[in-house]
Amino acid sequence: MATATTQVKILVPGHQSMVTLLGQRDAFLKQIEVAFPADVLVRGNEITITGAPESTEQVGRVFEELLELLEQGYELTEDTVRQTISMVTGAAIGDLGEDEEAPRPSEVLGDNLLSARGKKIAPKTFGQKRYVDAIRRSTVTFAIGPAGTGKTYLAVAVAVRALQERQISRIILTRPAVEAGERLGFLPGTLYEKIDPYMRPLYDALYEMTGPDTLPRLMERGIVEVAPLAFMRGRTLNDAFIILDEAQNTTPEQMKMFLTRLGFGSKAVVNGDATQVDLQGGPSGLSVVEEILTDIEGISFVHLGGKDVVRHQIVQEIVEAYGRYGQQPLTAGD
Repeated sequence: MATATTQVKILVPGHQSMVTLLGQRDAFLKQIEVAFPADVLVRGNEITITGAPESTEQVGRVFEELLELLEQGYELTEDTVRQTISMVTGAAIGDLGEDEEAPRPSEVLGDNLLSARGKKIAPKTFGQKRYVDAIRRSTVTFAIGPAGTGKTYLAVAVAVRALQERQISRIILTRPAVEAGERLGFLPGTLYEKIDPYMRPLYDALYEMTGPDTLPRLMERGIVEVAPLAFMRGRTLNDAFIILDEAQNTTPEQMKMFLTRLGFGSKAVVNGDATQVDLQGGPSGLSVVEEILTDIEGISFVHLGGKDVVRHQIVQEIVEAYGRYGQQPLTAGD
């Protein structure tokens, strides 16, 4: 019995360049052809897709989403096309709630958080979009997931945007100075020299988004502060965007201390990977906080997974493989 085939036609608006849609030497088109068992024929500004009904519908949706991104002024890349294909096929969707609908890929990828040094920063997966939306609407947002899911990077982007728009007056980034097998007292140098390696991932994200000239000035004026968690004790932080990174390495007492620093006009984001706890003895503050705070209005919990890893494709596969095996991923922090 012959397999039913159908045909879908996409008419590309005359003001859109076919090269920007299909890629140099049809690189984007080739990506789509590899991903779907359908025939794609391009004549002029008309694209004809022929194949099984499900495949033709999905290919049509991919082109429609890419066209929508172009209409928004988005510059397509091979990574954009790959992420769009993953979302259209459901490979990058992750778990949905009962009443939750997956957004369109153009809504995810077109959500421009920040334009920094000629680069647009936006979510790349549905989980990341859900995380960013939670930060926008909540006073405190917890993001729990593996390395590479953009927990710290996206939070810093939202914070820098809020600073630019004067929604807050300063950014504070902190993390507990705890690492597997190391203690600060055994490291050489002054206290700040000892602390610096632990803060480096936060500096890197800020450096990329503010630039080498701007960041030192912001830090000198106290508008941006990067400090270990112990330095937060006794403070009340008003009109600030506060990010606690590597929160799995806090004790329950430290987590409570951090959360009670929040002042008027402030927002907090708490990030961590429950599989990478370096504490010696006792529970992690991150492991118990959801049970304690789950019913408080203004607090959101977002769980990210392997489908939200946006590093090299092989990193996503490694994270998912370790998840199936039931062991801790041996990857660097966010």
